[in-house]
Amino acid sequence: MHLHILGICGTFMGGIAAIAREAGHRVTGCDTNVYPPMSDQLRALGIELIEGFSADQLSLKPDVYVIGNVVTRGNPLMEAILDAGAPHTSGPQWLAETMLRERHVLAVAGTHGKTGTTSMLAWILEHAGLQPGFLVGGVPLNFGISARLGAGRCFVIEADEYDTALFDKRSKFVHYRPRTAILNNLEFDHADIFADLAAIETQFHHLVRTVPASGRLVVNARDEALQRVLQRGCWSSVQRFGTKREEPGGLCARGEPHAFDVLRGSLKIGHVAWDLMGEHNQMNALAAIGAAEHAGVAPEQAAAALGSFRNVRRRLELRGEVAGIRIYDDFAHHPTAMRTTVNGLRRKVGLQRILAVFEPRSNTMKTGTMKAQLPWALEEADLSFCLQGPYGWNARDALAPLGPLAVVADSVDALVAQVKKAAQPGDHILCMSNGGFGGIHSKLLEALSPGTGSEPRR
Repeated sequence: MHLHILGICGTFMGGIAAIAREAGHRVTGCDTNVYPPMSDQLRALGIELIEGFSADQLSLKPDVYVIGNVVTRGNPLMEAILDAGAPHTSGPQWLAETMLRERHVLAVAGTHGKTGTTSMLAWILEHAGLQPGFLVGGVPLNFGISARLGAGRCFVIEADEYDTALFDKRSKFVHYRPRTAILNNLEFDHADIFADLAAIETQFHHLVRTVPASGRLVVNARDEALQRVLQRGCWSSVQRFGTKREEPGGLCARGEPHAFDVLRGSLKIGHVAWDLMGEHNQMNALAAIGAAEHAGVAPEQAAAALGSFRNVRRRLELRGEVAGIRIYDDFAHHPTAMRTTVNGLRRKVGLQRILAVFEPRSNTMKTGTMKAQLPWALEEADLSFCLQGPYGWNARDALAPLGPLAVVADSVDALVAQVKKAAQPGDHILCMSNGGFGGIHSKLLEALSPGTGSEPRR
């Protein structure tokens, strides 16, 4: 079968392409951002890439066009496909109908922590010898790839609540029909397509409806929104995590996030010792252990496997060190995620200074819906630096409660200059964005290098 994928350079659609190619299909694709590293990864798989969405791609005559949700009406190729009545489908639907049938699908849903938890779960199953397939919205360092078909029965997927395609406004995750589903947490997000939190809760309710009675929901017991979701109907067994120790059957942790016992009620069933920091990673680990158990991996074995888990690219990833200053990259795209990331770094570096550098690039952040939460998200940082983009709201006003501890610049180069002026040896510069951030990491490394102008202030 020949697939032509529209929007192929996105993480999810690129994963679809890799899985389809591994399954023996011919895959071509197009996008407006055909550049490394995704372009190199796809071409290494033998996938032909076309820049742009020209209507003449209709001459390729694939068996099916697979449409990413970046594609909108008015897109020249999409309009040509519709006019011609050419066969087309969405990425989630194609994956579900051709790759996930007969598989034990383990889906990881939630506002935060999907990528990390999906990666943890895939690694636990791999460590147990189950050879899972997976599709992750990032690159787990244990695997070095974001997606694979896998030789085993299990398939682990990051289950996004964003809409499926221009012709299917259901959340992506309703297509996957998981047997095991993690519900990690639930906050208002994706303000460009959801009116409020209640609308997202409805989509999670729809996901719950797809899990069979023999399936399992692994649910964060601390999250009120998820409890409301379950109150609307639940037809599967439920494993709660993050519970109090006196609650029988629930999974909880005893100890620090980097070294803790896994408890079921008051009974110790495993121990995790790893390099990850932060309570959020501890909670993600409990979720992954609970889901892996439903696939046949004992909690003790799952906890031991996490000792060799290496995290995901762009999760407090150290990009370099220069003049005694460390520069990190993180995908944080929501105020809660930003606060969690800053807190995780704070736990690691103690009283050393943290300079938080961010761009409010996600669709939710661009609307300004979350702007009032930014000072709260950044309060553990010593200094904050924000890129002002064409958001329709003023970042300087939003960050005014932080006073002189917050700096706003209108370009990446100006932001780099401001950070360079403030940076001191021993500082930790934390860059947060769900995009490339204009190559700010390499620009900072170059600007702070000795011999490139004024030295960092000492």
